Amino acid sequence: MVKINIGGCSSFVKETEYKNYLEKALQAFDVLESETGAGNDFLGWKHLPSGTPESLVKECEDIRDDWKSRGVELVVVIGIGGSYLGAKCAVEALSHSFARELRHGGSMDVVFAGNNLSEEYTAELVDLMKEKSTACVVISKSGTTTEPAVAFRIVKQHIEDTYGRAEAAARIVAVTDAHKGALKTLSTQEGYRTFVVPDNVGGRFSVLTPVGLLPIALAGFDIRALLAGAAEEEKALSERSEDNAAVAYAAMRNLLHSEYGKAIEVLVSFTPKFQYLGEWWKQLYGESEGKDLKGIYPASVVYTTDLHSLGQFVQDGARVMFETVVTVEKSNRSVIIGSDPQNLDQLNYLAGRHVEHCNAMAQLGTKLAHIDGGVPQLEISVESINEKTLGAIFYFFEFACGVSAYILGVNPFNQPGVEAYKKNMFALLEKPGFEEQTKAIKARLAE
Repeated sequence: MVKINIGGCSSFVKETEYKNYLEKALQAFDVLESETGAGNDFLGWKHLPSGTPESLVKECEDIRDDWKSRGVELVVVIGIGGSYLGAKCAVEALSHSFARELRHGGSMDVVFAGNNLSEEYTAELVDLMKEKSTACVVISKSGTTTEPAVAFRIVKQHIEDTYGRAEAAARIVAVTDAHKGALKTLSTQEGYRTFVVPDNVGGRFSVLTPVGLLPIALAGFDIRALLAGAAEEEKALSERSEDNAAVAYAAMRNLLHSEYGKAIEVLVSFTPKFQYLGEWWKQLYGESEGKDLKGIYPASVVYTTDLHSLGQFVQDGARVMFETVVTVEKSNRSVIIGSDPQNLDQLNYLAGRHVEHCNAMAQLGTKLAHIDGGVPQLEISVESINEKTLGAIFYFFEFACGVSAYILGVNPFNQPGVEAYKKNMFALLEKPGFEEQTKAIKARLAE
């Protein structure tokens, strides 16, 4: 379902070099498939598409139907990092771009919180909850991660104050650890319905668990189709072959990085619907590969919009990057450019053309210009944007990430560097237990 075209790199690399990196990628594929590599206790994501039970899908749909029957208009999904980016990506990609303005009846708006510590954002979320009948999905293994914990305390208080504790228990769902943690304890005490974050699935690989499936279902989308598309990709990528799209992608990106000094990968889309695909992908690859002083820096853009901002740098700036373009072959909608008698804008030569034709020609023109300017380009393509293809994209990038990180020589499934800022933040907030760190950091800041 996901196709790859590496032709945009052929003028930059030698065929013998690519063959060498294909062999490296196949060896990394073997490590991933045999589950013998670093972090192999976090490989539960590999068979989620084919192994997710119908009962789990039904539970997600039952909550959707229950909340609709209660008149819920707004669902606040609380989580940070992998606990929200996959769902946010899917909701943005699959929704009508102006759904809120059109106010389609019968659907619930899904918004996201707990991914920042902005007081203005939080206050404006409270404003919104006061206007709409609200429910909440809180996603956290521990229940003590600062950003989501702060947001949940505020959202929970609003729901309890507005609807009472008994009704609040029906309007709050927790996605958390099966046995332990503050959120699990609270869920048991209050009687929240709960879903389990599998112990063997890390946050950035969790979009096909209830972490992603429940919010996507609540937003009104077909999670069966999402899983079906991912399952097709799971099957396709299980084949040990040089034609395996994930193997080819991992091989070429590591070749460009290791042999040609391409330190930055820019994920490109030509549709604003994929803006948050870029955000999800950046976490997936940034946290998986960026360690031990190694890694390819992940960046993302949406063209043609960003051609009018970052395009100059990509075309003529430092030659430190390559592009991976996610192409959508067919638009789901049709708009044809009309003719104008005055033709003051000089666009009559486009009369009768689809807008998407212009977009496709802009993509082709950009490809040629950037390759001519010294920027290698890979292309990942799907037929159209829907639940099935999105599931395939999610699985493709996850599988390719595992292969690529093993080529690079790092553990794809840990993230030791994430904790550094937290320790400083806790010390500055004077969290109990951090007294010595608070003293030390205050002395450092006073120097």
